[in-house]
Amino acid sequence: MNKIVSKERFSENVTKLVVEAPLIAKARRAGHFVIVRCGEKGERIPLTIADSDPAAGTITLVIQAVGDSTRKICALEPGEFLTDVVGPLGQATRIENYGTVLCCGGGVGVAPLLPIIKAMKAAGNRVVSVLAGRSKDLIILEDEVRASSDEVIIMTDDGSYGNKGLVTVGVEEVIKREKVDKVVTIGPAIMMKFVSLLTKKYDVPTEASLNAIMVDGTGMCGACRVTVGGKTRFVCVEGPEFDAHEIDFDELLMRLKM
Repeated sequence: MNKIVSKERFSENVTKLVVEAPLIAKARRAGHFVIVRCGEKGERIPLTIADSDPAAGTITLVIQAVGDSTRKICALEPGEFLTDVVGPLGQATRIENYGTVLCCGGGVGVAPLLPIIKAMKAAGNRVVSVLAGRSKDLIILEDEVRASSDEVIIMTDDGSYGNKGLVTVGVEEVIKREKVDKVVTIGPAIMMKFVSLLTKKYDVPTEASLNAIMVDGTGMCGACRVTVGGKTRFVCVEGPEFDAHEIDFDELLMRLKM
């Protein structure tokens, strides 16, 4: 049982929970995720660790309510408990001093992107972050991202905040004006597909996180199969991050619809 320490609502369907998990807080690195369960018969939900406080023994999770299980998790209040929190799982992000790193996140994808932004900055990189959402109220964790970025560009579909346009508009703006050594993208699969197509055109190495397709989280169920570089890979144990230019996004999008 893992106690909810605090709760914050970003929007009607997106909630941030700070959860007691001392061993995970000490061991986790950028890119790691956990599997959580609410109730003895609750389904297993994979969630990327958005932040941690080893001294307090807590981890931060950002959850989007899209079904019964995630709605139950979002309904929990401080003092209540998650039945299980298992992790850290997956492969950690490769953090190096690349030079200039462009980190782009869409919607709740900003939550798993945040620890990567922090780690890239700590490694000595110049970090430019592009945050995208359909409207202003769907831009999350902006202050936290600004604290670890050299520059932040906001893109909204409706123009209600920042610049009007898709995330690719902001990404291309940066690539055209300066040398970008690495791109990291996390968000809806369709967004990552078009970011990948854009960066491939400019020959910029790009990593994409595919955590949305995971179910079991331990490699046993096979639901997270993806084709990367013509080979079948398992996102939960070999990922969640892969070379975006090698991912078969069309196959991924079809499987997500299932």
